[in-house]
Amino acid sequence: MMTMLRRGGSRSAGTERKLQIADDELLDRLQRAAFGYFQETVNAGNGLVADTTRDGSPCSIAVVGFALSCWLVGAERGWITHEEAAKLVLTTLRFFHNSPQDDTPVATGYKGFFYHFLDMQTGQRVWRSELSMVDTAFLVAGMLSAATYFDGDTPDEAEIRGLAVALYSRIDWPWAQSHQRSVTHGWKPECGFLHYGWYGYSEASILYVLGLASPTHPLPPNSYARWTSTYQWENLYGQDFLYAGPLFIHQFAHVWIDFNGIRDQFMREKNSDYFENSRRATLVQQQYAIRNPRGYVGYGENCWGFSAGDGPETRAARVHGGDLRFSGYAARGVPYGPDDGTVSPPAILGSLPFAPDIALAAIRHILASYPDIATEHRFPSGFNPTSTGAADCSANPGGWVSKGCFGLDQGLIVLMIENHRSQMLWKLMQTCPYIRTGLRRAGFRGGWLGRRSFLFH
Repeated sequence: MMTMLRRGGSRSAGTERKLQIADDELLDRLQRAAFGYFQETVNAGNGLVADTTRDGSPCSIAVVGFALSCWLVGAERGWITHEEAAKLVLTTLRFFHNSPQDDTPVATGYKGFFYHFLDMQTGQRVWRSELSMVDTAFLVAGMLSAATYFDGDTPDEAEIRGLAVALYSRIDWPWAQSHQRSVTHGWKPECGFLHYGWYGYSEASILYVLGLASPTHPLPPNSYARWTSTYQWENLYGQDFLYAGPLFIHQFAHVWIDFNGIRDQFMREKNSDYFENSRRATLVQQQYAIRNPRGYVGYGENCWGFSAGDGPETRAARVHGGDLRFSGYAARGVPYGPDDGTVSPPAILGSLPFAPDIALAAIRHILASYPDIATEHRFPSGFNPTSTGAADCSANPGGWVSKGCFGLDQGLIVLMIENHRSQMLWKLMQTCPYIRTGLRRAGFRGGWLGRRSFLFH
């Protein structure tokens, strides 16, 4: 089992030490509450985890990927035992390994990839969802994190490692390119490949790293450079950075990969790295909220966080004398939008490793100004004070609040709080040979990649 390494603080005065303890206590409560989502929504018989807490919600394979890593954190934190975590992981891997892989509409997957949404009981495709390349990548990242963590000599832990590698090895990554310059977003048995691919900076960096490192069906060596050639570098509010509007794009791949100090060719030319880029993206979001160009209620220095999530949808409000229509589930981003006044607390916590001071200040402010938002320290997908027309953030403790919770949000909270507190997932995945190989094939150099690492069995 991996030994957790905690970062030491530099505070020494008594009052400052108390503040640090208070921060740790708050983060522990938030992290533990988010972890409870997975305990409450997992099907212990097959390891599938619900996309949301709403009635009838199917499984999301991306949420399962986050869950597989969350079980490891739970074991380290003592919320579940090492044996319980191993059982949950093994049940999940056995299900995916044995599930049907064919081109029929009711299969679980095809060509090694899996459908985005699955029935919680049978594991069959639901909602005519797509065979999702990036969500499969999140699932595999969770599998490989478990394979790296469970390095013992017991039959169960050996089986975990064997199944994870087998599932990863059967993915046909070149097939997912469909003779295009980029990997496609998805495929459906009814119509074939979707008409759009991965262009522009996005969460797909984890997809390319895993695709390049495949021991059986790797992506072509030039595929990563082709992808980065579509990047959009900008200067916003005094920050030079690789642009993407929603915060989740700057966070999801960072759950498993520590980009601090390692650079690909694109970032070498910009004298930056993707960790620093995420920090700047967080500062851009804060500056946008301070400027609040559209006059939404509550936005400010400690009230920001715009990402993919739920929204008020049908409600309407008057802002500066104009009518505002709200979106439902949308990938909100700044400064170009979409933006309808909805703030995502999980996205703020996802920024903790990059900008801990402003993220903690924002979370404390939101908890104080909106005391009814977090139920027993578990945050919803989003809230929108503008939907009530209140004059300011503190005068409106209500407003629209998302119903239920989303698995991706809760997984992001658990894992990014852990990366902030102990760097557990980052240190773990630095020892994963596939992550190291994929990064090197993508052209990353420096930092921890230059140090030797022990491989898991």
